[in-house]
Amino acid sequence: MTFFYCAAAIILFIILCVVVIYHDTHNFVVRTYDLESDKIKDDHTFVLISDLHGYSFGKNNEKLIDAIDAVNPDIILCAGDLFNARKDKKPIKYETGFELAKNLANKYPFYYANGNHEYRLKIWTSDYGNFYDRYKSRLKKAGVTFLENESVEIADGNIRITGLDLNMNYYRKIVKRKMEPGFLKRTLGDSSKKEFQILIAHNPQYFEEYAKWGADLTVAGHVHGGIVRLPLLGGVISPTIALFPKYDGGHFEIDKKHLVLSRGLGTHTIQVRMFNPCEIDVIKIHEAK
Repeated sequence: MTFFYCAAAIILFIILCVVVIYHDTHNFVVRTYDLESDKIKDDHTFVLISDLHGYSFGKNNEKLIDAIDAVNPDIILCAGDLFNARKDKKPIKYETGFELAKNLANKYPFYYANGNHEYRLKIWTSDYGNFYDRYKSRLKKAGVTFLENESVEIADGNIRITGLDLNMNYYRKIVKRKMEPGFLKRTLGDSSKKEFQILIAHNPQYFEEYAKWGADLTVAGHVHGGIVRLPLLGGVISPTIALFPKYDGGHFEIDKKHLVLSRGLGTHTIQVRMFNPCEIDVIKIHEAK
């Protein structure tokens, strides 16, 4: 009899896990963060999306678009990985992410910095030729602003947005590569001291360096919330195969510099999310009174 109860409990637990995994990989939540700054003029609302990896929530991502429309943001920030890129000779299934960015850019200013999957596509020319250039060109024609180690200024809000395009050395698995002194200044130039400096940087591991560079707000993704989340412990593993990553998802702060880390909208190699639903992030930046 004891064996029967144990077996039943195990079966129920497995069923529960399957249900939770299915739910969390096919549904998203909206998380909101409120920040203050004496640098900006008026209040501004941003939507952050990251790590779609080709997922679609409803036909043509209509559920996702409806949720963003309900927020009616001033600006959309995209922290990369809208699709998957692998060296397997298979066609890149970029269409879902492309159509989402195109549709949103038709309504809102859309600023896009590369994730590691976009960067792979850019450098794997022997496998994919000039696919990346064509992808980028089509999105720019649709109104998307690509920021590859570039910056734009939002004059009416005293805001500067910079996109960091990290090379693959900074996505090393297991052992984190130390960022070279002065790397960000050489790559991006100086941060803005007078404007509210936003940095789109896909990999959150280097938040300390981003803050020292001068980013008032860094937005990132990549970690997928730690894939599986446990009470008190947070995310279990990152794509770099780091257990219980320091930055897994949510809001972090160092010396009044902020990181909003999206848990992302999809998965890739490990097709699992558990106690970790997909998400879009709303960031409201208020003028300090």
